[in-house]
Amino acid sequence: MKNTTPLSTEELERLLQQAAERGARHALSNLGLENGHAARDIRELRDLLDAWRDARRTAWRTAVRVLTTGVLVALLIGAAIKLKLMGSTQ
Repeated sequence: MKNTTPLSTEELERLLQQAAERGARHALSNLGLENGHAARDIRELRDLLDAWRDARRTAWRTAVRVLTTGVLVALLIGAAIKLKLMGSTQ
């Protein structure tokens, strides 16, 4: 008969902690983020993603402003022609 003693809570927690750390290292290695550079790489990726989102937001704002300005200029030109401030020399 095998003599086994139950693990204490502290021993079990220590084993679970080691297993979790080993699993995390393995997952990071599978992603190519080993050698302790994972935090820096992830930070850089987040910064890059934030920059992309800012650029996209700025592009949309610029497009809306250009479109709005174009519509307003067209309205002003139309009003000027209607009031004969510009255009024909009849």
